Amino acid sequence: MTESLIAAVHRSAERRFGKEPAPEIQLVAGLGVAGDVHSGARVQHRSRVLADPSQPNLRQVHLLSEELLAALADEGFPEISPGALGENLTTRGIELRSLPVGSVLRIGSTALIALTGLRNPCAQLDTFRPGLLRALTPRDTSGALIRRAGVMGVVVAGGVVRPGDAIALSLPPEPHQALQRV
Repeated sequence: MTESLIAAVHRSAERRFGKEPAPEIQLVAGLGVAGDVHSGARVQHRSRVLADPSQPNLRQVHLLSEELLAALADEGFPEISPGALGENLTTRGIELRSLPVGSVLRIGSTALIALTGLRNPCAQLDTFRPGLLRALTPRDTSGALIRRAGVMGVVVAGGVVRPGDAIALSLPPEPHQALQRV
């Protein structure tokens, strides 16, 4: 069994498509990643702000797996590197999309992130690389949309997160709810 860990960390103080790699990031309880444009107690993503700026920020931290990046490379998108899709944390060895709402990831010794839902990919992906939106939103055999663009979470307890930090998983009490778009 592969150990679950943080492969890379990223942040960006500006609104732009990708996020810059960093040697470490500081998670702040109730806010997100210190110095990141999406940090805040209330929604920070433009579409959510336009809809209702008083909404709680359920998208404080974006997590995406290194395994998805490898799959995208196999599907014809080899240039998509960690951070390119705007994630704060690139993970290894944990199937993020299969986890239920409320799953808590302990990263390093103190940081806790509670998963809130799936990232809803947008048309900007095709501006970055034509065809990427379709690759990240295929349909299953019944025609239902599959969102593969990572998961979102909120910071429950802060701490410094670095590449190589271990990830420990705590599942919420049953019955579990599948992650949905946030």
